[in-house]
Amino acid sequence: MISLIGLIILVFIDQVAKRFAETYLKGTEGIDLIPKVFRLQYLENFGAAFGSLQHATVFFIVLTSACLVVILCVFVRIPLEKRFVPLQVVAVFFTAGAVGNFIDRLTHRYVIDFLYFVLIDFPVFNIADIYVTCSSVVFFILFLFYYKEEDFSFLKRG
Repeated sequence: MISLIGLIILVFIDQVAKRFAETYLKGTEGIDLIPKVFRLQYLENFGAAFGSLQHATVFFIVLTSACLVVILCVFVRIPLEKRFVPLQVVAVFFTAGAVGNFIDRLTHRYVIDFLYFVLIDFPVFNIADIYVTCSSVVFFILFLFYYKEEDFSFLKRG
């Protein structure tokens, strides 16, 4: 139940931020928060990471739906033990990111991006992207250094 509440809160934060970006940044040159370093800049992203696969909306909807089903199947099998709390948190953040961008694709046919590191000319991104990226990195670290192969035996059960 706590995971579901966390998921709803994270998606809400992402969606509210995107609505603010749409309302206050669309049609503007953006807002420099730290001149020549970081700015808020509205962008409609019809592709995936770094602008790849432009206008493949149906593909992204199908792929995200499949990923969400897999994540749900894994999540319900994660043991309710203290050792697996980090894995549960990672799953919630990853799912929130996937759902946040999924909502955009369903409602707009594109994802609203608005965070831009000018200093390194990094592609414009959003809060859902942060959820997915950070949770993926944390999962990788957990997989390498915290969990052992036998910790994932819960995935093998019928």
